[in-house]
Amino acid sequence: MASFTPHASRLTPHAPIGVFGGTFDPIHFGHLRMAEELAEALGLAEVRIIPAGQPPHRTAPRTPARHRLEMARLAIAGNPLFKLDEREVRQARASYTVDTLSALRRELGNELPIWLFMGADAFLGLTTWKEWQRLFELAHIAVAHRPGYRLAQTDALNDSLRQELERRQLAGPPHTPAGSILLRPITQLDIAATDVRSRLHEGRSVRYLIPDDVLDYIQRNKLYLAA
Repeated sequence: MASFTPHASRLTPHAPIGVFGGTFDPIHFGHLRMAEELAEALGLAEVRIIPAGQPPHRTAPRTPARHRLEMARLAIAGNPLFKLDEREVRQARASYTVDTLSALRRELGNELPIWLFMGADAFLGLTTWKEWQRLFELAHIAVAHRPGYRLAQTDALNDSLRQELERRQLAGPPHTPAGSILLRPITQLDIAATDVRSRLHEGRSVRYLIPDDVLDYIQRNKLYLAA
């Protein structure tokens, strides 16, 4: 599948899109199912899958960016809804979500609804992100969580984030470009990249945790063998 370039976009002026970033080390079915269910719930025209180059909030990924990028490309190749966006990998500096969204706004304009995807754990750490409150000027935030989970009741929700949640939470997606929070239960696939890496290192099976094409790529390139 070809990577996204702004000139190749088939978006209409107000067709909403999703943005899903991560280290994807490696990308797995938990990532893909989350993106699929949120896109379906929100009626999105496309979802940009954006592997991080140098994520600022965690240690450097174990796997070089070129491999993580290619695994993401292989994982989404059969789904026309997903578009691989290489911008964070191609830049020679730390990847901040606020900068990525700002760049998308410059390319796509200020009227297009943009939904930033994240899991509940990432949302709970949102106040540590660069210019986190500005994110709401640039996008809506869709928070995926397991069925029965009550984000508003968790002790990990700090006061600043609780206020934003109370002010911005929606029952359904709006037609405005940005500024809202949607909490959405999704099918719970208890898959973690750390566990996938551990299984690969120990020679255990990861089939049905990651796409077959991704597993074939990992085996051909002898990834995740070192401790």
